[in-house]
Amino acid sequence: METIIIAEAGVNHNGSILLAKKLVDTAKDAGADFVKFQTFKASKLVTKKAKKADYQIKNINDGNDSQYEMLKKLELTEEMHIELISYCKEKKIGFLSTAFDIESANYLKNIGITLFKIPSGEITNYPLVKRIAEIAKEVIVSTGMCYMYEIENTIKILEKNGISKSKITILHCNTDYPTPMEDVNLLAMNSIKKQLKTKVGYSDHTAGIEVPIAAVTLGAQCIEKHFTLDKTLPGPDHIASLEPNELIQMVKSIRNIEKALGNGVKEPSDSEKKNINIVRKSIHIKEDLKKGSLISASNIIMKRPGNGISPMKYDEIIGKKTIHNLSKDQMLSFSDLEL
Repeated sequence: METIIIAEAGVNHNGSILLAKKLVDTAKDAGADFVKFQTFKASKLVTKKAKKADYQIKNINDGNDSQYEMLKKLELTEEMHIELISYCKEKKIGFLSTAFDIESANYLKNIGITLFKIPSGEITNYPLVKRIAEIAKEVIVSTGMCYMYEIENTIKILEKNGISKSKITILHCNTDYPTPMEDVNLLAMNSIKKQLKTKVGYSDHTAGIEVPIAAVTLGAQCIEKHFTLDKTLPGPDHIASLEPNELIQMVKSIRNIEKALGNGVKEPSDSEKKNINIVRKSIHIKEDLKKGSLISASNIIMKRPGNGISPMKYDEIIGKKTIHNLSKDQMLSFSDLEL
């Protein structure tokens, strides 16, 4: 099963439809399945007194600690949504957006969105989770900052309001930008799968691409990763996002890993079968032997190629008598022996 790769544009469009379209192009060129934005009204998301997170202050460094002022500049208008959906259809890449309030969720439903994403910060927002369950066909849930019981509670709300567990994907996540490697705790993804019996994936905020690739080897069915056109652009998430060449490499690496995982059956692959006789050994004659000689440990040797008697038959041929003369370095055959 191919991993779903979501290229998270988020708010890295900086309020510009031109920049947003360039992000769509980048996600498509990289081979992502979806490009995802964010749908919200700053007035419904934060109070005017709410302060930025430390990473937002550090990443923007504009001397203003207001979340509201920052987010107001990053809203996508309804017209921009429609234009982006149309552009994604033209480019043949899936469009997604995360709703941060009920009004935004309803708007996304009205414009045809059926796959909804619940971000880490909204997992305890009961009214929003309930509403998404009522209108979505499938739900992806990010779980940064979560205890297991909080994820369980969210799943219960989703199931109670119309979403079957088979339509829920839980993304392990850490909500720090960038996430320190020692705080990734990637094995928690498998703990979620084992305990909650859901599809799982990973939403990554580390600085590189190693961890999402590793997540795929552990069974992630969905990978989400922030990307930008330029890490030096002003904005809260650019610095913790991949640049285009990095996104390309991440997608390519994930697709290679998917191929490399295989079917789990231990057997020779088609590509290596041709090398079996070349690399393995068979039993050869160590010195000239006359007819009637007894085969012993001292007069045979294991050498390549391996298309003769396998060394695994060693005990079967020891003590057997030759039926004609044999030459040094000759490959031994059962037809050379009195059986």
